[in-house]
Amino acid sequence: MESIFALAQGFLVAFEPMNLVFAAIGVVLGTAVGVLPGIGPALTVALLLPVTFRLDPGGSLIMFAGIYYGGMYGGSTTAILLNTPGESASVVTALEGNRMARAGRGGPALATAAIGSFVAGTLATIGLAFLAPILVQLAVNFGPWDYFSLMVVAFVTVSATFGSSPLRGLTSLAFGLVLGLMGIDQLTGQARLTFGVPELLDGVEVTTLAVGLFAIGEALYVASRHIHAPEKPIPVKGSLWMTREDWKRSWKPWLRGFCFGFPIGALPAGGAEIPTFLSYTTERRLAKNQDEFGHGAIEGVAGPEAANNASAAGTLVPLLTLGLPTSATAAIMLAGFQQYGLHPGPLLFTEQPDLVWGLIASLFIANTMLIVLNLPLIGIWVRLLAIPLPWLYAGILVFAAMGTIAANPSIVELAMLIGFGFIGFLMRRYDYPIAPAVVGLILGPMADNQLRRSLQMSLGDPMILLENPGSATLLAIAAIALVAPFILKGLGRFQAQED
Repeated sequence: MESIFALAQGFLVAFEPMNLVFAAIGVVLGTAVGVLPGIGPALTVALLLPVTFRLDPGGSLIMFAGIYYGGMYGGSTTAILLNTPGESASVVTALEGNRMARAGRGGPALATAAIGSFVAGTLATIGLAFLAPILVQLAVNFGPWDYFSLMVVAFVTVSATFGSSPLRGLTSLAFGLVLGLMGIDQLTGQARLTFGVPELLDGVEVTTLAVGLFAIGEALYVASRHIHAPEKPIPVKGSLWMTREDWKRSWKPWLRGFCFGFPIGALPAGGAEIPTFLSYTTERRLAKNQDEFGHGAIEGVAGPEAANNASAAGTLVPLLTLGLPTSATAAIMLAGFQQYGLHPGPLLFTEQPDLVWGLIASLFIANTMLIVLNLPLIGIWVRLLAIPLPWLYAGILVFAAMGTIAANPSIVELAMLIGFGFIGFLMRRYDYPIAPAVVGLILGPMADNQLRRSLQMSLGDPMILLENPGSATLLAIAAIALVAPFILKGLGRFQAQED
C-alpha cells in the first residue's frame, strides 16, 4: 500500500506542466536519436548533461528517462524499414521486421513494435514501482563491506557483458578506475595523480569523459569509415494498423517479452541485448508456423521489442535502489544524478521521495506519449534518415564542445574533452567497450571509500570482506562472473577442435 500512495504522490509531481514538457521533449528526442543509426540514448544524454546542469534536477532526470524510453523504441523504425538497427538492442527486430516491410507489411510491423513496447514498458514500470521499495529495505541494512562487494559485482559484470572480450572490458574499466582516483583524496587530503595541474584537483568530470568518449569518439569513428549517403528506407505501404490475426499472434509474445526483459534488465549483468535474443529464440520455438520465421513472422518483432522496452525499466531498478548502472545509458543517467549532488540508493527514497516517485510516475506518462506520438509521426521519423551524416556529426561535435565549455570554461577541460575523444575513437576502432570506463570513473571513488571504511572498522583486516555472509556471497558471484566467460570461450574452442 505504501508504494501505491507514494506512486500517487509521484503522479502529482509528474503532472506538473513543466515536468510534462520535459517528458515530451525527452520522448521526442529519444525517438529521433533512436531512429538515427549510430546515435543512441547514451550519446544524447551525455550531450545534454553539460547543457542541463542549471535546470531543475527533477525535470532534467524526467527528460533523460524519456530519452531512454524513446531511444529504445526508435531503434525499431530503422531496423524494420532500413534493416539498420538504430540501437544494438534492435538487432533482433531487424531479422523479421525488415522481411515484413519488404513484403509490404511494414505498417503492422511498426504497429506491433509500438504497442508491444507500450504494453511491456507499462508492466515493467509497474514492476519497478513495487520492486524498488523492497530492494531499498534490503539495501538499508548494507554495511560498507557489502557496498564494496556489490560494486565489485557491478565492475565485473559490466566489463564481462559489454564488448566482444571480457579482457577488453576489464581494460576499459581499469582506465575509468585510474581516472576516478585523480584529485584530492577525501580521507587524507592528499592530491593523487594530478601531475601538478590545478584543474585536476577536483578530479575528472564525468560529463567531460562521457561526452568525449561517446560523442567525439563516435563522430571521429564515423568519419574514419567514410560513410556516404545512407540506404533509402523501404516505404510503408497500406494500413499502419494490425489485423485481428496480427493481434492474436502478438499479445502472447508481448507478455513473454516482458517476462524476459524486466528481470534480466534488473540484474547487475542485465541489458537489453540478451532478453531480445532469448525472446526471439523462444518465439521461434513456440511458433506454429516455424517456416515463416526468416520470411517475416510478426512474433519475431512483437516479442523482442517488448523485451527491449521492458529491460529499460528493469535497468532503472538497480540504478535507483543501489546506484548501480547496468547499461551505458544508465551510467550516464547516474552521472546526471551526481551532477545535481544526488546519489541514487536507499537514502534517495527517504531524502528525495518526490523526485524519485515523480520520476517513476513520469515513466508511465512517457510510455503513453510514445504510443500516441510514434505511429502518427512515422513519416517524420523516416525523413530524419535523409540528414547527411557529415552535417549530423559536425553538429554533434560543435554541440559537445559548446556544452562542455559552458559547464566548465577551462582550456584544460577542452583539452581533456579532445583527448578523451581520440581515446574514444581508438576504443571504437579496436572494439573496446566504452561503458565500463564511465562506470569505473563514477563508481571507482565510491568503491575506494567503502573499502577503506571497511578496513578502518576491521582495524586493517581484509578478511572482513569474507567473514560477512552478504559480502562473501557477492564476491563469490563476482568471481564466477569473471571466470565464466573465459571458461565458456575455452569450451567453445575445445568443441570446435573436436568437430
